[in-house]
Amino acid sequence: MELTLGTPSLLFPAVSLLLLAYTNRFLALASLIRDLQAQYASTHRRNLLAQIDNLKRRVRLIQTMQATGAGSLLLCVGSMFLLFGGLPEAARWLFGASLVFMMLSLALSVREIWISVTALNIQLAEMESDQ
Repeated sequence: MELTLGTPSLLFPAVSLLLLAYTNRFLALASLIRDLQAQYASTHRRNLLAQIDNLKRRVRLIQTMQATGAGSLLLCVGSMFLLFGGLPEAARWLFGASLVFMMLSLALSVREIWISVTALNIQLAEMESDQ
C-alpha cells in the first residue's frame, strides 16, 4: 500500500470532531459535578458521594480519551512530515500508530458511555423505588 500525504490528512476531520465531542462531554460532567457538590454541601446525602465518585471516574476516562485522540493527531502530523521528508516506511509505521491511538480513544469512549448508562440506570431505579 502506498501512503501519500492525502491519506493521513483524512483523519484530521474525524479526530477534530472526536475531540470536540469529548470536550463537550467534559464540560457537561464538570457542570454536573459542581451541581452535585453544591447539593452535597447542603444535604450530605450519601448517594451523592457515589454519584460524584462515578463522575470522577468518567472525567478521568474523558481525559485519557482526549489525550489519546490528540496523540493520534500528533502521530498523524508526524507521519505527514516523514512523508514530506521522503521516509515513507517510517511514515507508514507512524500512521499505523496514529490509527491505534484513534482506536484506543474510541474504545475508551465506549467504556465511558457504558459507565454513564449504568449510572443513569441506577438513578432511574432509585427514582422508581421512591415511588
